[in-house]
Amino acid sequence: MPNFLLKRWHGYHVISLFSVAILFIGILTYYQWQIGLLGMISLAIVLYFMTRAKSQFERELAAYIETLTYRVNKAGEEAVTNLPIGIILYNEERQIQWANPYIAGLLESDCIGEPLSFFGKELKENLEDDNNTFLHTISEKKYRVVHEPNERLLYFFNVTEEQEIKDLFERDKTVIGLVYLDNYDEVTQGMDDQLRSKLLTRVTDALNHWSSEYDILLRRTAADRFIAIFNEETLKKLEEDRFTILDTVRDESSKEKVALTLSIGIGSDHHSLKELGSVAQSSLDLALGRGGDQVAIKQKNGKVRFYGGKSNAVEKRTRVRARVISHAIRDFIVESDKILVMGHKNPDMDSIGAAIGMLKIAEANGKEGYIVLDPNDVNQSVNKLLEEIQDHDHLWAQFVTPEEAKEEITSDTLLFVVDTHKPSLVIEPKLFDLTDRVIVIDHHRRGEEFIEEAVLVYMEPYASSTAELVTELLEYQPSHPRLDVLESTALLSGIIVDTKSFAIRTGSRTFDAASYLKSQGADTTLVQKVMKEDLEQYVKRSKLVEQAYIHEGGMAIAKGDTNETYGQVLIAQAADTLLTMNGVVASFVISKREDGKVSISARSLGEVNVQVIMEKLDGGGHLTNAATQLEGIDIEEAESLLKEKINEYFKGGQSS
Repeated sequence: MPNFLLKRWHGYHVISLFSVAILFIGILTYYQWQIGLLGMISLAIVLYFMTRAKSQFERELAAYIETLTYRVNKAGEEAVTNLPIGIILYNEERQIQWANPYIAGLLESDCIGEPLSFFGKELKENLEDDNNTFLHTISEKKYRVVHEPNERLLYFFNVTEEQEIKDLFERDKTVIGLVYLDNYDEVTQGMDDQLRSKLLTRVTDALNHWSSEYDILLRRTAADRFIAIFNEETLKKLEEDRFTILDTVRDESSKEKVALTLSIGIGSDHHSLKELGSVAQSSLDLALGRGGDQVAIKQKNGKVRFYGGKSNAVEKRTRVRARVISHAIRDFIVESDKILVMGHKNPDMDSIGAAIGMLKIAEANGKEGYIVLDPNDVNQSVNKLLEEIQDHDHLWAQFVTPEEAKEEITSDTLLFVVDTHKPSLVIEPKLFDLTDRVIVIDHHRRGEEFIEEAVLVYMEPYASSTAELVTELLEYQPSHPRLDVLESTALLSGIIVDTKSFAIRTGSRTFDAASYLKSQGADTTLVQKVMKEDLEQYVKRSKLVEQAYIHEGGMAIAKGDTNETYGQVLIAQAADTLLTMNGVVASFVISKREDGKVSISARSLGEVNVQVIMEKLDGGGHLTNAATQLEGIDIEEAESLLKEKINEYFKGGQSS
C-alpha cells in the first residue's frame, strides 16, 4: 500500500482517538478542573501537530498525483509516438487529420490532409465495404488494418513475417494425385508385346519428364495407375500451365496410332493424409465419370475445378460391365416389392424410351412397375410418342403422376433414375426421401451435383444415349424379354434423336443396339412419325437461325426475340442447324423459355468443349452437346455473360 494511503488510514484512527480524548478531558474538568486544564493544553498541542501533519500529507499527495499524471501522459505520448503500430485519424470527408510518426516514417512523406485513397484504392474499397479488419500492402509489406468507424480511427499492424510463415505453410501443404490411363485395357487389348512396350515407354517417359519438371514424386502402382505426391506450390504451377501433361500423353499415344488418354484426381487442402487420399480418389472418380482425359480437383467447400476434357469419351470394346450391371439390376429387382422409373423434368425421347426399357426389365422379372411422368411438364417433341403410348392400353396404364408415385412407393421400392444424375433435375425429388434403393443409369458426363448414396450407378459417357445403355441391359437379361413394336420403337427413337440420326456420338455398340431393337420389331416408319415436326415450329426455328452471327473463332451465336418464348427442343434444333454452316465450329442459341428462364443451348464438332463453357454458367452436358438455364437475367445479359465465358475458355480457363 502507498505511503500516503497508510497516512490517511492512520489519520482516520487519530481523529477517532481525539474525539475520545475530548470526552475524557471534559469528564476530568468536571471533577478536577486543574487536571482538565492541563489536559486541554496537551490536547491543543497535539491538535497543532496533527494540523501540520495533515498539511504535509496534502502537499505530498498533490506532488505524487502531479508526478503520476506526468508519467502517465509521458507513457501515452511515448506509446503513440514510438510503438511499431501505425495510427491514423480521419475526418468525415475521409481526409487524414493526424498520423503518428510510425506512419510518417513508413510513407516517408507527410500525409496530413490527404484522402484515404492516398494509401491505394484497396484500402478505400475495404472501408466502403464496412470491413473492420482486413489486410493491406504498403511498400511490399503486409499490414492488418483495424478500423474503428465510430472514432474514425485506423490501426496498422505489421504482419509481414506472420503472413510469410502462413504463406510458406500453405505452399508446403501436401497434395496427393492419382493418375490413371483411362482406356489402357481397351487400347492394349490384342496389341503385340513390342508395340505395347513401345507405347508404355512413350507414356512413362512423358510422365517422368513431367514429374521432374514440376518436382513431383511419381510412383507406378499398377500398369495403368500412378500416385503423385507434391505440394500446393507445385499444384498452383500445374494449374497455371493448364496441366499440359494431358495434351502430351494424348500426342505421344497418337504417334502410335492409338487414343490413350490420362485422368488425374487430386486431393488438396486437407491436413490428414487419409483425407487427401480419399478426396483424390473421389476426384478421380469424378474425372472418369465425366469421360476421362481431364483433371478434377475437389475443394474443401465441395466445389470442383476441372482442366482438360478435350476429347470424347472412348467407347469400351468389351461389354463385360454391361452384362455384370444387367445381372446386378435383376437381383435388385427381385428383392424389391415394386419398381418406379423416373427421368428428368421436361422429358425427351431418350428419357421416355429408356424408362420404357427399364419397365420392360421389371416386367421380365415378374415385378410391378410404373413410369413417373408429370403431364404438365412434357416436352413438345414427345407429344406424338405419348399419343401412340396412350393408344397402347397396357403401357399407358403404367404411367403415373408424381403424386400417385408418392402414394405407391414404399421403403422396399426400387427407384430407377434414367437420363440424368442430378437430383435437382428429376421429375419428383421427394421420392428420394421415401426409399433408400436408388439406381442411376445415365450417359451424361458426371457433374458436381450427384444423387448421393445410390445403391448402383451405371454411367457411361461414351454411350450415345441412355436408351443405348438400357438396350444392352435388356439384351443381357437372363429371361430374354421380348419387346413389342411400340416399346422397341421408343428406345430406337431415343437413340436416333440423341445421335442426330447416327451422325454424332455414334460407336459400334450404338449400331449393335439399333440392330437389336430392329430385330425386336422397331418400326423406322413409326420413328419418323413420332419425330415429325410442325410447320410453324420449323418456320420459328428458321427465324431464330436467321439472327445468328459469328463471334470469334467460329463461334456462332443466335438470339431469340425478347418478346417471344421458345421450347427447349426448338432451341436445341436451332443450335444443331447452325453447326452445319460453313466456318462454324461451335454454336450457341440464347432465348427465353415458356417458364421465364433464359436458355442457352450449345453444340460443337469436338474442337471446342461446350460442356466446360456451359458449366461456367451452372449448366452441363457433353463435350459436343450442352446447355444451361439462367434465372433473373434477360437475353442481352445472358449474351454478354456467354461471350465472357467463351473468351475465358480460349484464354485457357477450362475449369469450373
